[in-house]
Amino acid sequence: MDIKNTVALVTGTNRGVGRAIVQALVAAGASKVYAAARNVDGVKDLVASSGGKVEAIALDITNDAQIAAAVAHCGDVKLVINNAGSNHASGCIAADSLKAARAEMETNYFGTLAMCRAFAPVLKSHGGGALVNVISIVAKATIPAYGSYSASKAANLRMTESVRAELAAQHTFVQSVMTGAVDTDMAKGYDGPKNSPAEVAQAILAGLASGEEDIYVGDMTGWINGALASDPKSLERELAKFLPG
Repeated sequence: MDIKNTVALVTGTNRGVGRAIVQALVAAGASKVYAAARNVDGVKDLVASSGGKVEAIALDITNDAQIAAAVAHCGDVKLVINNAGSNHASGCIAADSLKAARAEMETNYFGTLAMCRAFAPVLKSHGGGALVNVISIVAKATIPAYGSYSASKAANLRMTESVRAELAAQHTFVQSVMTGAVDTDMAKGYDGPKNSPAEVAQAILAGLASGEEDIYVGDMTGWINGALASDPKSLERELAKFLPG
């Protein structure tokens, strides 16, 4: 996909990776970028510095009415990047209740699926387009300290594969993005190597240009993929060491 002159929508743009994606799209020549966020006050600077190319829209992807409003307002979109996510950084058993797990699944799986379903007809109306789901390498190998988050991302990955197959006939390209640890608020408790949000954004754009369906960003993803291929049970035990205490 050629980003130049493309109209795009990006969710979760008030921080981290989402902000970097908006900036990268503008720099690559996108004609317009809808910067979606629960609180649009957080993206005012992106709008102000974009030369009229960025428009802020209020969007909580767990809110069906707000998704419908976004579809009605953003009918010119040819690229949708689902970046919004939720991470409560808790184990499956250690969590006080199921509240965090339900919130993660509501955003990371159901919310992302709702966006795919809502914007698929919009992309079809333009003869096709692209959907990008920013996921995480924990979709393939669980970090137990982020147990319910890992489960929600695994559900996202399986859903993305299904959506890819379903939308192929309408010429809509579907990309999954597997990140390692990224230097954002979501990974503030992780002390290992982290990629910058800008690196993730550039990898997404490079993948769109080359037509790669599955993008892996960072050394952490390479290590996990290699370990999964060679000795997955050893990897499981290694990742269990990240449990607190």
